[in-house]
Amino acid sequence: MRRSFYNELENLARRLLDMSSIVETMIYEAIQSLTDQDLQLAHKVISDDEAVDIMESSIEEECIKLLALQSPLAADLRVVSTVMKLVTDLERIADNAVNIAETTIRIGNEPLIKPLIDIPRMGDITLGMVKDALDSFVKRELEVAKEVIRRDDDVDRLYSMLFDELILKGQDAKKATQAINLLFVARYLERIADHATNICERVIYMVTGERVSHMPLQKFYDAGVD
Repeated sequence: MRRSFYNELENLARRLLDMSSIVETMIYEAIQSLTDQDLQLAHKVISDDEAVDIMESSIEEECIKLLALQSPLAADLRVVSTVMKLVTDLERIADNAVNIAETTIRIGNEPLIKPLIDIPRMGDITLGMVKDALDSFVKRELEVAKEVIRRDDDVDRLYSMLFDELILKGQDAKKATQAINLLFVARYLERIADHATNICERVIYMVTGERVSHMPLQKFYDAGVD
């Protein structure tokens, strides 16, 4: 019975990684579609979202079956509940990638009001956070999870800088609409980083049984959480 359970758990993990691979590609292509003003690529990102939605529902159903039929022990229960949380975060990350692609289409081929430097930088950081968050889940690497959570501060700082810059540019009526659209993109990337942080917090809970939100900050940043 337990062997069957762990086989199912391994299958769930593989399917979760398949889903994450699609989501990571969507993030990359969404940013690329904006920087290159590639509307065809933006439409591809939007169409890929359906596969993510289907995978989310399927994995959630399998998790519910495992919980109902296998009566997992406490540690195993945390793994299954973490998978359920992770697929939700991945689906929402995909939604934000779609939002970026839709913004690209709204901007179209009109000249950009500023060189895109900080937004691609935010994109690189957030994509790296998502990849490392999933890696921390697969390898049960708490140090990786903690480092991802720390990087969320870098994304927040870039978002604040972009917010100030784009609000200033938005005072020019001719640039206002695009400034707002680019600000939306920065906000979507900031949300992706938040979801990557959520994944890492769930990984820490899965491994240790402790919730990050309930930990003293010093304990979290020290090796004691390990």
